[in-house]
Amino acid sequence: MTATVDWTAIGSIATAAAVLVASWQLYRRTLQARTNFEDDLSREYRELAQSIPVKVHLCEELAPEEFERAFPRLYQYIDLTNEQVFLRMNGRISKATWFNWRDGIKSNLARSAFAEAWVRVKAGSTGSFVELRRLEASGFSNDPRKWVPVWKRLWR
Repeated sequence: MTATVDWTAIGSIATAAAVLVASWQLYRRTLQARTNFEDDLSREYRELAQSIPVKVHLCEELAPEEFERAFPRLYQYIDLTNEQVFLRMNGRISKATWFNWRDGIKSNLARSAFAEAWVRVKAGSTGSFVELRRLEASGFSNDPRKWVPVWKRLWR
């Protein structure tokens, strides 16, 4: 008795396996690209944080002239923070990373110099920093990704 080999079936199975492997590789590459992107933003934050006076990070009060010198860097931090919220809203930042960043944003904006700068930025930039304003209004509890309707998230 001789068994016949159904090459068509074997070819179909091999094709399906190749598609699965390719899909897995694409998924992994996408995750790696997101991780690299998040790492770049974290690096940008660390570089910016180094240029902000240590007194700010230690919750110490700044003299008015110290605050004025630090304000451009504090503004840059607020701008970066708003960008982070926007990126999470659009699915460019993972949920795990977002929770870490959100906690850091909440913590920093509670520090006196950051809080003072944020009040000044909000007063001088009506209509800007919409994402950060919305996050603050939620008590830092909302996930900005959920601000985008499901059908738009699936479309992207």
